[in-house]
Amino acid sequence: MTVPITAGVDGTDESLAALAWAAREAVRRDRELRVVHAWRFQPNAAPEVADRDAQERWVRDSVRHAVATVAERHPALAVTTEVREGDPVGTLVAAGADTELLVLGSRGHGPVVGFLLGSVGRQVIAEAACPVVLVRAGDEASSEAAGREIVVGQHGEPEDSAPALRLAFETAAARGAGVRAVRAWTLPPVFAFSPGSLQLADEAGGLEPYEKKALAAALAPWRERFPDVPVVEHVEMGSAGQVLLSVSGRAQLMVVGRRAHRTAVGARIGSVAHGVLHHADCPVAVVPHD
Repeated sequence: MTVPITAGVDGTDESLAALAWAAREAVRRDRELRVVHAWRFQPNAAPEVADRDAQERWVRDSVRHAVATVAERHPALAVTTEVREGDPVGTLVAAGADTELLVLGSRGHGPVVGFLLGSVGRQVIAEAACPVVLVRAGDEASSEAAGREIVVGQHGEPEDSAPALRLAFETAAARGAGVRAVRAWTLPPVFAFSPGSLQLADEAGGLEPYEKKALAAALAPWRERFPDVPVVEHVEMGSAGQVLLSVSGRAQLMVVGRRAHRTAVGARIGSVAHGVLHHADCPVAVVPHD
């Protein structure tokens, strides 16, 4: 049995855009679509929905209406719904335990950096065990037009970026798109040099050739696995977030990684993912890795 693609909805335009994106992706990947809504009783709601039963009926009707729109667009798509009363973060993180992708809405650009995701989206991204895709309100199927790439950030050793590269290549194969693999690099501080690192860079012909060789090594198994996916190897000097954002305008999806382990202050998104989520011009997938 294949795992589903899950969309978290709450009735906002952002979540409806996320639902539409998840439905298109489920069709491409031949997956079931699961629609999850978490709600809490609001005792101070409008008089017509002031009691718990009335609010639950209103929630279920809203979800039913959203799903009906998806079913009309994709009549062959299998869709299930789950309406749960409880904490949205806990509900969505739990849903991510057995799903291929968890798709959420994002509020989009605004003047106050750091508040664009909302606390629910930020916590779910940091804690979910699966890739989480953030979709902005207004995102349409036209953004997935031919010629737009799947952009993926690669860093470190091949195993560090394997989960992100896997998602990027799988998505590109399903869409008939190309992959732009981006590896950013900066000059290391003097105290970071060691005889071993200097030898590796020297053997590669310099720092930039060394970075190109590292990217090629990380891509090799995925090129072999997906021979029909065109690949652009993009190595550029600069911060990872800035380099990724510089090519986001040509992307139909951007894929970045985050470390899955928790720190002393809790789960973290990471600076690169944080920056891309706030400023990219396309949907962003954040993939946990060890």
